[in-house]
Parts: sequence; structure tokens; C-alpha cells
Amino acid sequence: MNPSPAGLPYDLAPAEERDYFARLGPGLVMVLPPRPPGPSGWGAGGPPHGGAWIHLGEDGRARAFTGKVEVGQGTRTALSLLVAEELALPLAAVELTMGDTDVSPWDMGTFGSRSMLDVGEHLRATAAALGDLLRELAAPALGRPVSELELANGEVRARGEARGPSVRYGTLARGLRRIATVPATVHPRGPAEWQRAGRPTSNLGAIEVVTGARQYASDLRLPGMLHGRILFPPAYGARLRRIDLDRARALPGVTVVREGDFVAVAAPDPLLAGRALRALAAEWATEPQPSELEIVEYLRRHPAEGEDFWDVVHYTVGDVESALARAPVSLRATYTTAYIAHVPMETHAALASWEGERLTVWVGTQTPFRARESVADALGVRPADVRVVVPPTGSGFGGKHAHDLAIGAARLARAAGRPVRIVFTREEEFSHAYFRPMAVVEIRSGAELDGRLTAWQLHDLNAGSAAARGPYRVPNQRVENQPAESPLPQGSYRALAATANTFARESHMDELAARVGADPVEYRLRHLEDERLAAVLRAVAERVGWRPRAVPSGPAAPPALGRGVAVGLEKGGRVATCAEVAVDEARRLEVRRIVTGFECGAIVHPANLRSQVEGGTVMALGGALFEAVHFAGGRILNPKLSEYRVPRFRDVPPIEVLLVDRRDLPSEGAGETPLIAVAPAVANAIFDATGRRLRTLPLAPDGAVP
Repeated sequence: MNPSPAGLPYDLAPAEERDYFARLGPGLVMVLPPRPPGPSGWGAGGPPHGGAWIHLGEDGRARAFTGKVEVGQGTRTALSLLVAEELALPLAAVELTMGDTDVSPWDMGTFGSRSMLDVGEHLRATAAALGDLLRELAAPALGRPVSELELANGEVRARGEARGPSVRYGTLARGLRRIATVPATVHPRGPAEWQRAGRPTSNLGAIEVVTGARQYASDLRLPGMLHGRILFPPAYGARLRRIDLDRARALPGVTVVREGDFVAVAAPDPLLAGRALRALAAEWATEPQPSELEIVEYLRRHPAEGEDFWDVVHYTVGDVESALARAPVSLRATYTTAYIAHVPMETHAALASWEGERLTVWVGTQTPFRARESVADALGVRPADVRVVVPPTGSGFGGKHAHDLAIGAARLARAAGRPVRIVFTREEEFSHAYFRPMAVVEIRSGAELDGRLTAWQLHDLNAGSAAARGPYRVPNQRVENQPAESPLPQGSYRALAATANTFARESHMDELAARVGADPVEYRLRHLEDERLAAVLRAVAERVGWRPRAVPSGPAAPPALGRGVAVGLEKGGRVATCAEVAVDEARRLEVRRIVTGFECGAIVHPANLRSQVEGGTVMALGGALFEAVHFAGGRILNPKLSEYRVPRFRDVPPIEVLLVDRRDLPSEGAGETPLIAVAPAVANAIFDATGRRLRTLPLAPDGAVP
């Protein structure tokens, strides 16, 4: 859609200035206006964000729009179910457009497990208001008051009269061009009333996925398209001193672009593009960089200011130092986690095409509106002249926030006068994307002889604030995190710092339980403040047949067997995980069983939620057992899947998922929280089996317990 008459970009124009009907045809449009940034900061860094709109056309179909994107987490189906629920439509009659900056509401991005909490509620309210409008329009035709009418399968009819007179939605929308806004008094259906949401449903597009018909960002083609490659420095911190472009330019059909330090090539086929890249004669100036052997001390010596996802936290209650000094039981320990890569199934990909002054970029990104701003700024054009479309994307895991590829493809396309697509090789993905931050977490604690916690001090270096404050009742606490200047590029990762902070906290709680002779489950339940989390832990303990014990099982005849538990509360979700392991005479580790309980309010799409928990568990096993980025001299030493260990089929144990459906509570996100308790549960199980306390992730990088 074009800029409004007032000259504002489409997504900022007032509702009455938007030309919905030019694109979507006659009908009804219900708009939930975007909201300004709130006290939490959501929406900072951009225009008022969120909101939703739904168009109901003469064909009776509902077309909903959101700025969130689908990168494999299954939210398209769940969000469509909520619209179908409120409008009493079959799921097939709902179309959801996500992450298209020409037609979607401005949104900060898809991260933080916010899709269901934010957009889910926005779409529910918008669809409910549209349903109310349909009843109002149908009342004269049916000769009944609005209060006596109901929605059913695309029709409005008298309540309870399935065989009585009715009027179809498309008939009510015929010839109209009416825009309405969601009133503050709208009341969506409560989860207890759901007939479609919350029930078994297949994922939309599932057949396309399993047959290979789905077109991901890296599959897209346009007539005359060229293939692009970007010249990257040979090491982090390297600066381009000089470069000779002549040999690359001499190759037939090759376009070479240099803008400052940005150098890239485009060619009619990928092989020629690779040849052109290798033909660039570049000289680089490098500087000494720390290796992974030096990284802990390096981070300690290089503090930094907070950034977007680090959110520096300094939380203190009570007198921590005095409580630690008085405590008859005290414990101090340091826990570390490695840099790890996102390893998305689909590497970064972008396709750019110009039509006159208008640019369209198809890119697998979690932040399409920020991508639009970045591309417009880099190319010196108006944001209104840039359209970013997020096609189906093969996972992100927090790793697809950067916009360099979109900018690079746009620069090459402008220079070549033809569409250009850039797709990272796997080695480029490992070497030139960013990583989950390494973490150093130091914890000091104090307790009475009976085990009652009296003091807790947690200091997180570099990872961030997520889950730094734990769910346990402690009268004297100090929690703080300190960002650091990382020698490797680092950024968002699925569950952010909650993976590191939960590993440290739940390992420490287990150590304390052993020190005071308490059962690990009972010890947690004794201190948990959140009854919802306690209920999930009890459910898991019951499922695995947990038997209280005061001391670890300890070494036995090989294989030594052990169980461990861990809990977490993050992004509104509650998780408890129990791991069962075996360690043989050679210290080879086998994870034999994982049981995870999860509660995130009302469940909208049960099958997808179960898949999210299972998939998150497998991903978390990688970070718990094997994954680590090795580096020295500013270079990644294991930039291939043959060198970077991720979970394999034989590594994945039976995984049982217990879903707790709370129809009395709003739906929360589920893409991140199920990961966070896996690593500490495995570490605690290893301690139970062997008596060895491991405080560093990965726990078994070579498959064996150190």
C-alpha cells in the first residue's frame, strides 16, 4: 500500500486514511490501533507498535494481519485458530499475513515469546469486535435483537436455532467499504468457551513442508536473478587496507560493488559468484584477539555498557553481606557457559529487487520493520519506498535479527539492475553470524542448618539479565549482571540469558540441597514462591516416580545411574525438567530419559506446543552436552557441521512432555522457556550418578564426563 495523503508511511497513517479496499476488495475492516511504548519498554526504538486488523470480504473469508513473523515456531496456526474461534469460522477460512511491511502493523520484532501474549490477544480482540459488528449488521435482516444472535460456521443466526433463518458473512459484507475500530468494551471468548482453539489441529501448510513444496527464503527465484556473495574479513577485528577489484570485474556477467568497507559480487550462477569472490585481491590489517583459553579473564577485564537485550539489573533486598557472614552453611561457586551458534536449519538468505525507486526485499528475519529502516538508511532512500517481506523461514532461534544480508542484496541489485539473492554458506553462517553470549555466573549463598535459605548473591558476567532473579524465597538477595566487550559477535539466542542463569541457579540449589542433606525436589518446593511452578514440579516428580532422598545415589557398579531435576520461570511460562542418565566405566554419558512439565496458561494449539517443548529439549541438549564455539586469533576454528557438534539421533533420549492447561489464565509464549531447565537437570543427574559436580557447559563435549 502506498503512503497516505498526509505523506506518512502506510503503517503509521490513521485508520481512515488507509486504503485497505484497493488491495483487499470490498468488505469490513476492523482495526485495533497500535499502542505507544509502555513502562516495560516494549515498542521503544520505533513507532507505536502492535495492534492488528482483519478484513472480512464478500467471500466470507477473514484476512488478518500482524507484524510478527513465522520462523518455524508454529504461531501462524495458533494465531489463525484464535481468529477462527472468535469468528466461528473453519480454520481454512482464515488467512493470516505476517511480517509484510506494506500491509502489517509496525512491530518491534518476533522474540521474547511475545507472539501469543501480544498478538494473540490483539487478534482475539479484533476478531471479537468484528463478530459483534456482524451481529449488528445481521439484526435488521433477521428481525432479532443483537443479544439473541450468534455466529456459527460463517453465518449469523438466532441463538440456538441451527435450522432457523441465517445470513452469511459474505452477504453482510457485500458492497461495503466500512472501517471500524475495536472498542474498549470488547469481550473475546474465554478459553473455557473455546470450540476450535485448544483442540487437536494440524499445522497449516504441514503437507507443503513434508513434501518439499514450501518455498523458503533461500528457495525464491525471480527472472534474471543473480547470485551474490559478500567479502568478509578473515578474522574478527580485521580492517581492509587495500583491494584490487579488476580480476573479478573481468569475469563475464559479474557485478562488483564496493561502498566503503562493503565489498560484494553478483553473478548469473553460484559457482561463478564464488569464483569472483576468490578473485578479489584484498589485503587486511589484523589485531591480536583473545582465544577461548583466555576468554574468562578477558571478559572480566573488559566491562561494557548495557545493550538492548542485556538490560542491566541491580536488584537488592535485605542485608546480604550480614546474612552471608552469619549463615552456618555457606556455598560459593562459579558456573560458565560457552559461546554457541544458532545453527538454523536454513542459513541466512535475502532476495532484493528494484522497480524504479521502489525496493522489495524478501528476507528471513525476525525484525522486518527494523530491517526496512536499516535498508532505507544504508541505501539513502525513504522507508516508505522499501518493502520487506518475510517468507517462510527455516528457523531463527534468536539469530536472525541482523540486516546485513538484506542491505548487501539491495546494494548489489541496484548496481546490477537485476534481482540479487544472497544465501549464506554453512561456513559463513558459523563465521559471520553472531553467537549466544558466553557467561560467567558467580553465586554465593547462605542457609541455616535445617536448609532454610537466608542469603543469595548472583553476579552474571556477559550473558544478560533473563532469569537472573530466581523463583525462590530468600529474605536477603543481591542479583546483578555486568555486560562485557565480547571479542566475538554476540546477540539474541533462544531464551537469552535464561539458559546460563538457570543452569547456574539450579545447579547451585542442588549443591545446597546436598550440603544440608535435603531431597532436591523437596528442597525446591520448600522455597518456591510461585504455586504454579510448584504444581508443575509436583506433576513431573509424580510422573517419574521420584523417591525422596537426602543424599545423592552415588557411584555404583557401572553404569552408574542418576536423576536430576531443575525448574524455571521465564516469559510467563513455568517449566520443570527431570533427566535420567547413565555413566559407564569409561565415563561415557548417556541421557536415558527426559520428562518436562510445562505450563503457559491456556493452550491454544496442543500439538504444536508439545512439538515446541520437544524441539526445545533437543536443542537444549546440544548446549548442555556438546556445543561450543572454538576460536583463536579472531577466527572460528570449527565453522562446519562436521566440526561443530549438535545432537544426533542417537543422542536424543525418550522425551515425555506433560502439558498443564490453565484455561483460567491468558496464553503465554512457549518458544523459549522449555529449554532452560534441561542443562541443569542433566548436570544434577550426573552428580547424582557419580558424585562429580560439573559447573561448566558443555558437560560432555567429547561424549564423556570430564
